[in-house]
Amino acid sequence: MEQRRLIPLLVFLFSLVMLWEAWLRHNQPVPQPQAERAVATQQGAGLGEVPQSQRAAVAPASGALEEAQARRMVVETDRFTAEISERGGDIVFLAFKDYAAREDRSKPFVLFDDGRAGHVYRVQSGLIGAGLPNHRSQWQLPAEAVRLAPGQDVLEVRLTAQADNGALVTKVLRFKRGEYLVEVRHEVANAGTEPIEASTYYQFLRDGLPAEEHSLFGVRTFTGPAVYTAESKYKKINFEDVLKGKAEFPRLAQDGWIAMVQHYFVAAWLPQEGVQREFYVRPVEGGLFQMGVILPLGAVAPGEAKEGSVRLYAGPQTQSVLGSLAPGFDLVVDYGWLTVIAAPLFWVLSWLHKLTGNWGWAIVLVTVLLKAIFFPLSAASYRSMAKMRALTPRLQRLKELYGDDKARMQQEMMRIYQEEKVNPLGGCLPILVQIPVFIALYWVLLNSVEMRQAPWILWIQDLSMRDPYFVLPILMGASMLVQMKLNPQPVDPMQAKLMLAMPIVFTVMFLWFPSGLVLYWLTNNVLSIAQQWWITRQMEPAKAGK
Repeated sequence: MEQRRLIPLLVFLFSLVMLWEAWLRHNQPVPQPQAERAVATQQGAGLGEVPQSQRAAVAPASGALEEAQARRMVVETDRFTAEISERGGDIVFLAFKDYAAREDRSKPFVLFDDGRAGHVYRVQSGLIGAGLPNHRSQWQLPAEAVRLAPGQDVLEVRLTAQADNGALVTKVLRFKRGEYLVEVRHEVANAGTEPIEASTYYQFLRDGLPAEEHSLFGVRTFTGPAVYTAESKYKKINFEDVLKGKAEFPRLAQDGWIAMVQHYFVAAWLPQEGVQREFYVRPVEGGLFQMGVILPLGAVAPGEAKEGSVRLYAGPQTQSVLGSLAPGFDLVVDYGWLTVIAAPLFWVLSWLHKLTGNWGWAIVLVTVLLKAIFFPLSAASYRSMAKMRALTPRLQRLKELYGDDKARMQQEMMRIYQEEKVNPLGGCLPILVQIPVFIALYWVLLNSVEMRQAPWILWIQDLSMRDPYFVLPILMGASMLVQMKLNPQPVDPMQAKLMLAMPIVFTVMFLWFPSGLVLYWLTNNVLSIAQQWWITRQMEPAKAGK
């Protein structure tokens, strides 16, 4: 292969890497319900079970209600509207007030779901111990609906249940104004004559389906559990590995948290540091999964009362907030192996957003800034391309003269390169240096919840959604075509046709990409064209003189 063909080949490979990252990285296979039920049956996992290691006796309470018949209590704060079921005291529904649904912006985005938005996803908690209430028990609701009143900063909801041994158990859910945090607390008052050994557990029950389906050629980001400890750091868990029994994560620890991660949003249990805990993730009946944490409450003597609490976060993956809630919690915004580059890029992007007040213009400015930083490398690349372009007629003539003698043609090409002092790889190496930075920026734009439903100008009202009129992808394709015309043309006609087809292929693919990503790519292409045109013009007088 001619060495100068490496330039268009690298451009092509760079594009493939970007698309491969977009489609397949974090792309989790959707579990099949039949397979899930088979695994659950083999393991003997019931919906109300918790890990055997710390289980005393968690059986369905005699007064447990079927979910369809259970009454519900509506809780409304300034951040969301939630519904709590008397069966288990579960949070069975939660919709945000400040985030709209992807497809219909007149409806709120639903995180915890009872099936209304197409998912099964709920918050469960209870006690482990003989006769103690759990998430199958019936809890007494204090009212049909409560609301955080104007001027009120804290709203407490207290649910009660009577244990078989006479203990009174209270589940307290504490909501705060302006926060996505909910404190879930269990209070156990032993009115009996015998001590009670108890532990508390906090878990999510969820199906294995992706949180948000994207259109054709769109992106499916990671959906699944994640566990963090100081020793093992951040570990994502695939639903498929859970089904196969191959999930690897720390079970016992003195610190850390467990979360259910999806695109843009996260729900997590955040226990206090320094308390022994056990994490678990497992499949259960009906194609569902349980993921949670067990905390010891200890012995409750007769006449004594004890309590245990955990913070529940249910909200957007806002990096400036997550890092302040728990160590490592900001890692749920996962940029993968390029985090060391992506994290500073997001910081710069956020700073530019504060300066402009618009995420679209922040994307444009950060692209301009990157092009300015890499200008020396780009200039070297474009100069090399310009020299190669000037040699194209001579190289074409060599193909005509020595087309049947590949060795002689290569020898003559190397002679021309030496005479003209042209390095065929001169345009390739600078591109290789820049590729990690551009891929990192790509993932920053893809994974930042700040881009969700963020407007730019005119018809672009959501940078996380595709351009509704396909204007940006078409302009991006046109810019790619101009770039191809400015680059040295391959001597091989087949390669020339392939390079000419690339703008068309990528335009079709980018029709369904989020408009923020297309805006970044379009801006980068326009700046590259301007740089290449300017450098080529600077070289024309010297070439004419020679």
